[in-house]
Amino acid sequence: MKRTKGQVAILVILLVLLIDQGSKIWVKTHMFLGEDIRVTSWFYILFVENNGMAFGIEIISKLFLSLFRIAAVGVIGWYLCKLIRRPEVKTGYIVCVSLILAGAVGNIIDCIFYGLIFDAPHAPQVAALFPEGGGYGTLFHGKVVDMLYFPLFHFYWPDWMPVVGGELFEFFRPVFNVADSAITVGVALVLLFYRRYLSSERPAQPDAEKSLPDKEL
Repeated sequence: MKRTKGQVAILVILLVLLIDQGSKIWVKTHMFLGEDIRVTSWFYILFVENNGMAFGIEIISKLFLSLFRIAAVGVIGWYLCKLIRRPEVKTGYIVCVSLILAGAVGNIIDCIFYGLIFDAPHAPQVAALFPEGGGYGTLFHGKVVDMLYFPLFHFYWPDWMPVVGGELFEFFRPVFNVADSAITVGVALVLLFYRRYLSSERPAQPDAEKSLPDKEL
């Protein structure tokens, strides 16, 4: 049975949230902060937390960031609802916007609720879900859980190079999560395949369609 665009959007959002929150809760309740599990030489599960934006970037206050994320989710959700009602919009673009929305919601859940539902014990103890003594923070002041780490390769810059000489260069250094990945993939696919939807309110129809006479009712 062919799914409607609305059903596809809901399915994508729920799937991303399930994987994102499931992985975060597992890491929080099975690993202590800073612990890592080596999967391969270039992929680790590394438990870190951050107060900032995607990939651990911290440039603005926590409360402002949480409120900004909520506002952004509202705008993206409104935009997605508009897209679903437009028959000319491709399902692929609906999937991209759904990925971005789901990723934003996934990190919002951390920011809003994790400070209330998790404690923050010292290593090597792991966090408890719904601890008796309460969480480590207040509403809107939770930390985002990151765990995906891909140190694909690294090298030391030659000593003779200015500024970076003798320092270690590592690619890829940031640690991120499934929600960050969903946002990144969604944005990348939009820029690669669906930029026409960003340039105007309604994408231009193909010339072949324009040349067809109007059908009589």
